[in-house]
Amino acid sequence: MLELLLTTYVFCYHFQLDDPLIQLVEDYKWINFFDFDWRLGIDGLSIGPILLTGFITTLATLAAWPVTRDSRLFHFLMLAMYSGQIGSFSSRDLLLFFIMWELELIPVYLLLSMWGGKKRLYSATKFILYTAGGSVFLLLGVLGIGLYGSNEPILNFETSANQSYPVALEIIFYIGFFVAFAVKSPIIPLHTWLPDTHGEAHYSTCMLLAGILLKMGAYGLVRINMELLPHAHSIFSPWLIIVGTMQIIYAASTSSGQRNLKKRIAYSSVSHMGFIIIGIGSITDTGLNGAILQIISHGFLGAALFFLAGTSYDRIRLVYLGRDGRNSYPNAKNIHNVQYLFDGFPCITGQKYLLMPKILITFVMAIGMILTPIYSLSMSRQMFYGYKLFNAPNSYFFDSGPRELFVLISIFLPVIGIGIYPDFVLSLSVDKVEAILSNFFIDSFHE
Repeated sequence: MLELLLTTYVFCYHFQLDDPLIQLVEDYKWINFFDFDWRLGIDGLSIGPILLTGFITTLATLAAWPVTRDSRLFHFLMLAMYSGQIGSFSSRDLLLFFIMWELELIPVYLLLSMWGGKKRLYSATKFILYTAGGSVFLLLGVLGIGLYGSNEPILNFETSANQSYPVALEIIFYIGFFVAFAVKSPIIPLHTWLPDTHGEAHYSTCMLLAGILLKMGAYGLVRINMELLPHAHSIFSPWLIIVGTMQIIYAASTSSGQRNLKKRIAYSSVSHMGFIIIGIGSITDTGLNGAILQIISHGFLGAALFFLAGTSYDRIRLVYLGRDGRNSYPNAKNIHNVQYLFDGFPCITGQKYLLMPKILITFVMAIGMILTPIYSLSMSRQMFYGYKLFNAPNSYFFDSGPRELFVLISIFLPVIGIGIYPDFVLSLSVDKVEAILSNFFIDSFHE
């Protein structure tokens, strides 16, 4: 809570919205032998995810209040995960970015393996194998960029952004970084760890996974693939749009077949991440600004859905759809209402912020948006009118308490605010987006 208040204070009084350059810089020598610096800074691209991270982590800590077994260790791991995420969003050094990227993996693995469901060891092992495997590609890309063209490693973002590479080498770097970020986003077919992880993790951990961890992959695509490797990104951008479109349709179709409520929400998250991938691949100001806005929107709504699913599980000890009915799902109405917001968030900013103006892509995206209310309404029908599992009276379940209501209201207010006035979120990144896209326009001009 104190860290969130401090972050909010710094944002309100020390961060300049109209400055696209790095602000609040920390630059210290760390390891002299490797010429490795502790270099941190914040710009318009990172301030939104940093504020989101502090907000969701605070609410997830409140959501984890019922955890009684090794509660101190549980909250310590949540804060360690928070540190790694903040470090990833604010790093201005490639090697420091990699270290922070890896730092948040260990707490997630322990949270899964110690406080997960019946298949927690399987899910935790699958998570660490996928993410650690992707990190190998990230490390190779970091070392390749840092050691290219110099006897001493050059790892700071500003120097690397001005560095030019041969086209073939830049493509190799791009593919390596893309694989690492595709695992974390996730992007099909590297997404299979996510449903299992969400299905077994404690719901407070799911809030951090859906609200923040998935956004790290999208952030990396913009920060490194798009900003440092613009020429390769322009080559791969049509493929990103195609993959994002396929992901929307595939994950939305798969979601409707899931009986596990948390897995259904997980697949819907994968589907909606496809909209972000399309925005990143569009190389337009509306597309990239829309993608950044969806990162923030999805962070709030994904965390809200997993919180509601988890509080329902606390009452009935069941997350499977089709076997519970009106009397056995106490939070069905709340989940139904949040799902309606989730259905609309790809276009929550209105018509002028559509991610991609191309007719064919927009048509396929529309199909995905049609599939979203289909599986959402199917989920609502199963929760409201499914078969009864218990013969217990309604009074068997207790209503939402002050803690749960506070968490829900705290998430709903920013969501409603973004829907009514999205320009506030867009104002955080609009100048930085213009600076990133100027590299593509300059390259096109020279060509």
